[in-house]
Amino acid sequence: MPKEYRLTSESVTEGHPDKVCDQVSDTILDYIMAHEEDPQYHGDLRKARVAVETLVTTGTCVVAGEVRTECYVPIDEIVRNTIREIGYTRAKFGFDADNVGVLAAIHGQSDDIAQGVDGLENECHCTGAGDQGMMFGYACTETEIAPGVDTPPGEYMPLPIMLAHKLARRLAEVRRDDELEYLWPDGKTQVTVEYEDDKPVRVTKVLLAAQHAAGIPHSQLESELTEYVIDPIIPLALRHGDMDIMVNRTGQFVLGGPAADSGVTGRKIIVDTYGGGARHGGGAFSGKDPTKVDRSGAYMARYIAKNVVAAGLADRCELQISYAIGDPCPFSCAVFCFGTEKIDECKISDIILDTFDLSPDGMIETLDLRKPIYRRTASYGHFGRNEPGFTWEQLDMVAALKAAAGL
Repeated sequence: MPKEYRLTSESVTEGHPDKVCDQVSDTILDYIMAHEEDPQYHGDLRKARVAVETLVTTGTCVVAGEVRTECYVPIDEIVRNTIREIGYTRAKFGFDADNVGVLAAIHGQSDDIAQGVDGLENECHCTGAGDQGMMFGYACTETEIAPGVDTPPGEYMPLPIMLAHKLARRLAEVRRDDELEYLWPDGKTQVTVEYEDDKPVRVTKVLLAAQHAAGIPHSQLESELTEYVIDPIIPLALRHGDMDIMVNRTGQFVLGGPAADSGVTGRKIIVDTYGGGARHGGGAFSGKDPTKVDRSGAYMARYIAKNVVAAGLADRCELQISYAIGDPCPFSCAVFCFGTEKIDECKISDIILDTFDLSPDGMIETLDLRKPIYRRTASYGHFGRNEPGFTWEQLDMVAALKAAAGL
């Protein structure tokens, strides 16, 4: 008998309250990353430190955290522009860019932390990890082998999360393009995929929650969201004729966004990563500069795992690395291939340690992370996107890994 199970993943639109917060935090980070390079500030990009959290609720946005920079950061302007670009432009949403109250509570980075991160306390005087913790990276062949999936090669991601992201992005597109003019910014998606022997064979359920103007009949929402959002994304080859479609299960979704539910930076870490298809170390990404290994370590681990799978060393690869604050070297590196490895997992781990520089400086340099690239990562997932700036998605180490493995 084949091994059968179902895996569900969710995504959210950029108008979801938590994602509003992620985007505000990362836009502030991008501003600092861009301006630290400006000669007028006499800045050294290595010295910029950012750890910004955002909270939104009805009529209010609070920005708090620790920042070290030589440039002036116009918090109020950044917050309002970000909220406006997301689509909260009208008072009837209960939250809008012009009327939101912005409170900033920013202070400098602790000197106790800074001395470790700046390398003053380690022998090589190189950047130390910004905190302790463990990070995971993952890659698999699901999106490469799933029947009927119209996607560029090279995603190497779990299928449920990628379908959920594409539905959420499509939901935002039909709102922005006025194809469905009654849609408002908040929204969520959820996809359940059935597996046989660890291979995706069909989509069993699709759930959409789409914020909308008052007075839209539920039958219209079901019909048009199926036609404009679901049908273009879920391939017929994965439906098998009995896929359940559920739209706005409470009947209506008029009150949404921060007016209905508070949002906080870093509260959608499974949406940000692998949709539950792989483990997560617990650290959020948004609002953190790349000396924070919660971010750079997770990006590096994804980069390595993806190249391992693309090189044919395994069909699935999950990599865990761990750090201590102030230490430039990882404490551990563990590889899990779930029985799909073509060579021994211990050898794969040795190859990784011999091939990649896992120090904060090494990861930042390898992936070119001192750039204003982060706002784009703050919605629709940090992984599986072959777009400019997503350097951790490159497959430029495949040949080196094959050679090291003797393949």
